[in-house]
Amino acid sequence: MRLFGSSKPGVSRRQAFKVFGTGAVAIAAYEVLDSEIRYPMRPAARTGDNPLVPENAQAGHDWRAKANGKKDVNDLKRQIQGWASTDSVSRGETIDFHVSTHASSPDCTISIYRVGHYGGTGSRLMTTSPTVQAKACEVPKFAKDFGTINCPWPKTWSLEIPKDWKSGIYIAAFDGADGHRGYHPFTVRELDRGSDILAIQPTTTYQAYNIWPMDKVTGKSFYKGYDDRGVLGSLEYRAIKVSYNRPYAQHGLPLLFELDAAFARWAEEHGHDVTYATSVDLHEGRIDPEKYSTMVYAGHDEYWSTEMRRHAEAAYAAGTHQAFLAANSMYWHVRVEDEGRTVTCYKEKDLKDPDGGENGPTIRWRKLQKKGKAAEQGFLGVQYNGILDYPMPMLVQNTDHWVWEGTGLKDGDALPNLVAGEADGFDPDMPRPKGVQQVLLSNSPYPDSLGRGTRIQNTSLCVNKRGTMMFVAGTYHWSLALAEEGYQDERVRRAMGNVVGRMLTQRES
Repeated sequence: MRLFGSSKPGVSRRQAFKVFGTGAVAIAAYEVLDSEIRYPMRPAARTGDNPLVPENAQAGHDWRAKANGKKDVNDLKRQIQGWASTDSVSRGETIDFHVSTHASSPDCTISIYRVGHYGGTGSRLMTTSPTVQAKACEVPKFAKDFGTINCPWPKTWSLEIPKDWKSGIYIAAFDGADGHRGYHPFTVRELDRGSDILAIQPTTTYQAYNIWPMDKVTGKSFYKGYDDRGVLGSLEYRAIKVSYNRPYAQHGLPLLFELDAAFARWAEEHGHDVTYATSVDLHEGRIDPEKYSTMVYAGHDEYWSTEMRRHAEAAYAAGTHQAFLAANSMYWHVRVEDEGRTVTCYKEKDLKDPDGGENGPTIRWRKLQKKGKAAEQGFLGVQYNGILDYPMPMLVQNTDHWVWEGTGLKDGDALPNLVAGEADGFDPDMPRPKGVQQVLLSNSPYPDSLGRGTRIQNTSLCVNKRGTMMFVAGTYHWSLALAEEGYQDERVRRAMGNVVGRMLTQRES
């Protein structure tokens, strides 16, 4: 599915004030001395020797409709669609699927696929339900006060997750009697097992963008809704609260789901020890950072609760590396309610959040405190600064840094079409992480599609005094360059390998 090396860990006192980067954006490194670095203890990486290696040796099966002789569904006809009772589930627990079909026959089956490498196939068929009956369910009316769409559809099939299934990104494929196939993703977690990498799917952002159903009447997201003429795009018709209890629009996969899937395929292709969780798991505090060397946010991860940020910051402070592989991360502050099934965001232009509570109103993080003290750059090192109408090249810099080792790149070289969707950059007027050495690895001009002039995209790496790393790619296409057909770039794949390799280096003291 396509879209719309070798540096020393410390620096000398003189080097501490060296300016990294060129062009419109530059940043001075904080002083980090070799003698001051205290590395958290982490075991040796299990790359090539972990449960996912034999898992990916299994025969693969393509989950996509065309590969199975099926036809995609759409929101106007709603041939077959469904949603799951949870966004993540542990092995041994049960997940329910609520399916509606408007085919002439109620017969349907539900096939479960796991996303991975599988010899390049990209997924494996795990199980298929017996033939079950799905009722023809109507689209519920949205709640007048918040615009919430919550589907009270009956349970169609329940699956107890086998205890030998591996943690991963899974896709439920709903097959109707008329040959149509819809989807709904979920995550199987193994929070009791430590792994080298924990990959977190941004389900709060998935729901923020979900406009189901795109029927010219009902659908709503945090951005858009239909006006009385059936025109989509008017902010006054958007939702304030969105529910997980509904299908995703059209074929049933969230917007930009392919970013998360591409990282999973790349990581498992390279034999990495990965387990998976979701942003609701992060919000609920289910994640123990001591169990992981690295936490990776591969997808578009824009909507963050206070609890999510608090737990991510605690993980970084505990020595767990972090890698954000897209852009516009941690932009909107939200509340996660109803036991993780509702996300609330008032935003700030047209409505005022009446229930900010102790965590503050649901507005942009950079507006949550005076002088931008809660701005995302204070944690990430860079932050969202614009939108692109079309992909632009990433212009690399500081290519003597170990991130670019083995890529053959030189300062000023262009990685074509790598800056796309939205972009991050360093803003000297906003808070920056304290006590870190930061290097900007790209300096890429692009025209902002909202008419705000030329902006600069920066890929960033921050390292604190304990050697804990924060990597931010700052563009949507980084994840796609790892594994997506038509986007792959061996230089990005090598750079990602350098980053993950460093993050998984054993630390004994």
